Order: sequence, then structure tokens, then C-alpha cells
Amino acid sequence: MKKMKVLSLVLMALMLIVTACGGNNTGSNNPANENVSANNGAAKNAEAPAEEAKEEAAADLGGRVIRMAAWWDMTPKGETAGEKARLEKIAEIEKKYNVKIEFVNVPFEEYMNKFTTTVLAGEPFADIVQLEYKSAIAPVLKGQLLPLSEFTTADNDINNAQKLTIKLPPLAGGEYGFDTPGLSSVGIHYNRDLFKKLGLPDLQDVYNSGEWTWDKFLEIAKQATRDTDNDGKTDTYGFSGWTGNIVPNFAASNGGKIADDETGKEGLSDPRVIEALEFVNRLYNQENVVFVKGGNKTDYNEFNTYKDGNVAMFIGYEWMLGDQPFEVGVVPMPIGPQGTKDFTYANTALGGKFIPKGIKDPQVVYQIFEEMQDVPPTEEYVGQDYMESKYSTEADIQMIRDNIQGTGMVYVHEGYPDFPIGAVIEDIIVNNVSVSSTVEKYKQQAQASMDKLKP
Repeated sequence: MKKMKVLSLVLMALMLIVTACGGNNTGSNNPANENVSANNGAAKNAEAPAEEAKEEAAADLGGRVIRMAAWWDMTPKGETAGEKARLEKIAEIEKKYNVKIEFVNVPFEEYMNKFTTTVLAGEPFADIVQLEYKSAIAPVLKGQLLPLSEFTTADNDINNAQKLTIKLPPLAGGEYGFDTPGLSSVGIHYNRDLFKKLGLPDLQDVYNSGEWTWDKFLEIAKQATRDTDNDGKTDTYGFSGWTGNIVPNFAASNGGKIADDETGKEGLSDPRVIEALEFVNRLYNQENVVFVKGGNKTDYNEFNTYKDGNVAMFIGYEWMLGDQPFEVGVVPMPIGPQGTKDFTYANTALGGKFIPKGIKDPQVVYQIFEEMQDVPPTEEYVGQDYMESKYSTEADIQMIRDNIQGTGMVYVHEGYPDFPIGAVIEDIIVNNVSVSSTVEKYKQQAQASMDKLKP
């Protein structure tokens, strides 16, 4: 009996303990859950100091000014939700790193001289500089720009998802440039109003059918070159533009490169480039489908001839658009005989951000730039507002996103001193010298131009 009483007392005590525990537990009474909860709490308490330490680990730069330079004002104006968010992010970062972020605006004609003189003096005028790729080729080869590997880590977004910052294409065989994600367009733009008037097929239908080649381009250009009022004079033309832009784009769409920055070899003698030169010459001097408004076939001002509205097609960039008196459509450059869809145009205007040699704490400087981009998105896709301000149909923007974006072949021949592309084009298009003779005449000069920048 005594044993039973003792056992009863023990059981009652246990029941009281279990009841007390149950009253304090808002979840299951399973003791295993209590252990998990306790362990989680301990883990959280252990993580908290680590997180705080991580926050405290942000470098204190002692009030230093971090300068970011371009030939335009990059300062967010605070007029849109996105700009306001960006300004808030900048203020947050300035406090976190104890810095002041300053956007430097230097006129384009003064920019490269300022960059070169300050870098050579060991005191770059900005911590992050905007450079065109054709202007960056010389600083890269002279060791004046830092490769990405010297200021990014395995944890940086640029080496992972690239949602905040993206790697730009290699330059001279190395990775140097970076920028924020964006959307741009380089390709054949066409006057939809004129196409309808002349009864020509919409180029997007032609592209989607798989027929968009040099031959098809020429066929349509010939159909658009007409005397529409029967006065004996041609009044609509198939194509127009600046030869200095036309030749590289047709070369790239054929898989050729006028100057190969990776190998350091001239590309004038590349059969793919020769084929492009011959095709452009045919457009001007044999088929006569190009409208030359000012009479000078190689004049840069022919770049804007399309605005008169009597030209069916032109090589366009989205930034050109907005003031033309007709609706514009867009497709990639037509594919050349040796081309592929991987490279559809010559990216001669590519630009991005670089960090000059001589900058103090480049890794922290880059980290600040990357964190500046971490703001809530205000668009369905990057570049939406900009593209919708330039194009009138969703089909155009989708064509750019699906078939043009990311297909540019980096072209930096203009960055080599005295590279003779202008003379080559002049001899072929204006002086009617054969392509083979012209290439033979200038290929050694082209190679010597590139050799000047070799380390």
C-alpha cells in the first residue's frame, strides 16, 4: 500500500509538471517540439551577434568622397518613384560607409584627356568612370584600368545572379567593364508608313518566316527604290545611312570583325569582312538603292537622312528615335552568308563603368556601387519605360528583347590610332577601287595601328 501511495504521489506530481508545461506552450505539447524550439532560439541568439558583426564590418571610409564620372549628369533627379528610391538608397549607403557620393559631369570633348592625365599622375579624377569601349581599349592595354578580379569577390552579385550589376563583354581578352542591367536596340529600323504605301511585306513577318538574309534585304531595298509619281526621278529609296556605321554592322552580321581586340590582329583581310565590303559596295554602286541626300556617300550627316521619310530602311539605335514623322518598326540586321543569330550587329557604341588603377579601396568602391543598385523595381522588365517611349508597338519591344538584346559583337577599331577604316571605305565606295586591292593596300597599316597599343 505504501508503495502504491508513493507511486500515486509521483504520478500526480508528474501530471502537475506536464500540465504546467502545457499551459506555457502555445503549440504542441510534444516535448520534441520544445527541444526544437529551444534549439532554434539558441541558434537565433547565436546568429544575432554574427549579423550585427556583419553590419558593423561595413568599412568606415572616414567621410571620403566617392566620385562617379560620365559626360552627362548621372544624379537621380527624384522625379519618379524609382529615382526617389535611388536617392534614399544613396543616403543609406552614405551613412553605412561614412562616405559622400558625388556624380561628376565632364564634357565629352574633355573627358578622355582628363582621364589620361589624372591616371598618369596617380590620382584618377573619379573612382568609377564611364568609358566607351573604343576609348577603353588603350587604357586596358596600358594597364590603366583594373580587371574585375581585382575588386569583386565570389559573393558579389556580378559573379552570381547579375540582377544588380552585369559583366560587360571581354575587352582585349579580359573582363574590365561593368554596368547596371539595361535594354538597347541596334538593327534595321524601317518606315512602316512607307512600307504600307509601297505594299512591301512587314519586316517582322519576313524575320519570323526565317527569310531575313542579305539577299532578302537587297530584294526589298530594290522594291522600295522607285519613281512613285512617274516623273522620271527616283523618289523613294530602299536604304540610307553613314558608311562608317553601315560597313561594321554588315561585317558583324556576317560573323566578321574589322579589328580583333582579343587576338590583336587586323580583320580587314578576314573573308567575312571582305564579303561585307563587297555587299555594301553593291548597295551603293551597282544596285543604287541607297539615298545619299547631301551627295557625299561617306558624310556622317547621312546618318539622319532617314528622317525625310522617303527611305524604307536604315540602321537605327533606339536613342535616335522620337522626332521622326512616321511609325518605326525594328528587326535585327539581316544574316550574312557566313553569319549566325549569335551576333547580329556591331556594338561600336558600347560603354560601361570601369575602375581606374590608383583608386584606393577599389573593392569597397565597387561594393558601394553594387549596393546602390539594390532598389525595388518599378517596371515589369528593365528598360520598360524607356523602350515604350521609343517604340509604338509591343511587338517591336519583344523583337528587341528576344532577338537583338545581347547579340552585339564588340567593335573597337576606332580606338586604335590611325586605323584606316575611313580610307578603306572612301576608296571602295567613293573611288570605286576594288575591295581586294583596297584591303591589300591597307591591311598592313591596320595591323601597325593595332601593334602600337601592344604592351
